[in-house]
Amino acid sequence: MSDPAHTPAKLPFALYLFDIDGTLVNAGGAGRRAFERAVADHYGPVKPTLDGLRLDGLTDRLIARKALEALGQPFDETFCDDLLERYVEHLHAEIDGPGYAVLPGVFEVLEALRARGGLVGLCTGNVETGARLKLRRGGLDRYFDWGGSAVFGFGADGEEREKLVLAALRRAAARLGGPVPPRSALVIGDTPRDVAAAHHAGCTVLGVATGRCSVAELRACGADHVAATLEHPEALRVLLG
Repeated sequence: MSDPAHTPAKLPFALYLFDIDGTLVNAGGAGRRAFERAVADHYGPVKPTLDGLRLDGLTDRLIARKALEALGQPFDETFCDDLLERYVEHLHAEIDGPGYAVLPGVFEVLEALRARGGLVGLCTGNVETGARLKLRRGGLDRYFDWGGSAVFGFGADGEEREKLVLAALRRAAARLGGPVPPRSALVIGDTPRDVAAAHHAGCTVLGVATGRCSVAELRACGADHVAATLEHPEALRVLLG
């Protein structure tokens, strides 16, 4: 790894990959509302397409697929791209709605990682523009490098969440000039899908119960470490040593 600015000697991991929804922020249902509006743009007023569907841990492309299935429509890649563009357009307005919150301990953890030279990235099912909007709303976008050397896994990298983790590891290797052993990366997420995807890639997982899953549920699905929030002492021990 040839980037000395991102070879932190005093951190337990070389790479930190954060989920967004339920881990860094609670978007207050903005994503669901934006998807519903995007579907309505094409099909007119319909029964809420995502009713009863748990979106936790799903990529945006998979949400689009499930929305089309609920309407009895065939999946088409070009149409999916258009639906996601409409979704982002609506998210610009919906993200300013009520209920948005940065979750406990997030600012403190990101500040500490930045101060100690940690390489911080994203592993999120959001498309990139949606991720930017959700983070910018809470003032979190400044903690992430959005340039060409960004270490991100986005929803555009595939419907299956494990593809996002693998994409982020590849980008970290390109940035650092050498392979990144998966066990040197920590994935931080709030759902069993985060856990399964990280383990598929060989990464360690910190599960945080700031979404809809409890500490017990995250532990039961195999998370290596579990904490109630990012400000919990166990989370700080895992993240910062």
